[in-house]
Amino acid sequence: MTKISLIQNKTLGLAAALLTVSIWASFLVGTRFAVKGNFTVEEVLILRLVPGAIALSPLMLKFDLIPRDQSWVRAIILMFGASAIFPYIVSSGLIYAPASDGGALAPGVLPFWTALAAFFIAKERPSRLRKFGLVLILSGALVVSLWEIFFNASSDAWKGHLRFLAGSGLFAIYSVIFRQSGLSPLHSLIIGLFWGTLFIVPFLLWSGNVSFSQSNTHEIILMTILQSFIIGISATFLYNFAVQQLGAAESGAFGALTPILALIGGVALLGELFEPTKVLGITLVTIGVLLASGIIGRTPT
Repeated sequence: MTKISLIQNKTLGLAAALLTVSIWASFLVGTRFAVKGNFTVEEVLILRLVPGAIALSPLMLKFDLIPRDQSWVRAIILMFGASAIFPYIVSSGLIYAPASDGGALAPGVLPFWTALAAFFIAKERPSRLRKFGLVLILSGALVVSLWEIFFNASSDAWKGHLRFLAGSGLFAIYSVIFRQSGLSPLHSLIIGLFWGTLFIVPFLLWSGNVSFSQSNTHEIILMTILQSFIIGISATFLYNFAVQQLGAAESGAFGALTPILALIGGVALLGELFEPTKVLGITLVTIGVLLASGIIGRTPT
């Protein structure tokens, strides 16, 4: 591959990463609105999986739907992780905590988790500058979370915070495993939609929390467009493409830009509080991503 091609691929990867974090912010704000209003978490996830699977079903006939040459643990993560399990965990957290907290503790802490996953799974060692950025990211996330825990003890926000951190950590593992799998972004997307719809949707229906009785047709259509086609398909494809071009740790670092967008959206659209301490934490996270991205002067390997 020529130097020009590498630069072009890197530029496309950067653009894909930036588009992804913008969509992630809309996911947090839109899902917070949904689960606090007329949709259950299970209904939101069904609208994320089923329409996308139907739309891309012709491609499922052309792709191998089983991740080959993978251990069973890696195969399960590729089959169910990004399409169903991680979105469910993060979405359930939005029942308890605002979108701005979700932005800081889910995609915001993704660079930290991804660096750890890349170190243990892929043996990648971050530079000193990236390490400092990761420390800032973790510090900012703790400011957001611990302030809520210690100074608002009556709140259940901590339940959401734990879900955000868990979902982010699992997604980081998926990112590294996808990078090593050799799958294309589209192939990985198809695999996730197929298996997530086939096995997770029946479980969601069995839960008894799926009736759509509190939502009308217009709301269902809008939520389907947001969850399935914008987030489930577009964001997943773009993120996988960014990982392919830049690497898991570098792409994950862009997730820390999401808190700013989620904070703005939460305040402007959902009436969430603009708390100075939370702004401080999100600012630390954002500065951290500029240092932890590790993309300056580096080409994909």
